[in-house]
Amino acid sequence: MNDLSPEQLRRHAETLELINTEVTASLERQFESGAQIDNKAIILVGYAAVASSFLATRHAQPVLGGLAYAAYGMAAGFGIWAYAVRLYQDVPEPRRLFNSYLTHPKAQVLATLAASRVEAFENNARKQSRKASRWWMSVLSLTIGLILMILALNRTHF
Repeated sequence: MNDLSPEQLRRHAETLELINTEVTASLERQFESGAQIDNKAIILVGYAAVASSFLATRHAQPVLGGLAYAAYGMAAGFGIWAYAVRLYQDVPEPRRLFNSYLTHPKAQVLATLAASRVEAFENNARKQSRKASRWWMSVLSLTIGLILMILALNRTHF
């Protein structure tokens, strides 16, 4: 935001406040979305564990059963990887924000906050996309495992 003069910043203070509010709301929605993926990932991991436990109690065709176990393992692995703790970027550190911007005009602080939040959103979006991809891989692996388990239980004689 260094390309705007103090006068330009003052003239755009209301717009900067609106932008900052919208970007803050976008970051909040992004964090909520990540929490939903985490919840779904945990459910998938649990379901893979239950399905593999169920398969272990049945007499199943060995090759298909082994492939089902492998798919369940992949589902659990991708689910745990999707749930893995990540460091998400947020606004500047509160102490640095306080120390650096306490004496600056409101418009300049808003401009800095908005720019910081936009950068954080973009960095977090990449992490969120990878997290969602891992969750989908977990879903796909679990689905394949279930299909293989059904086939293994129904084809005990070849």
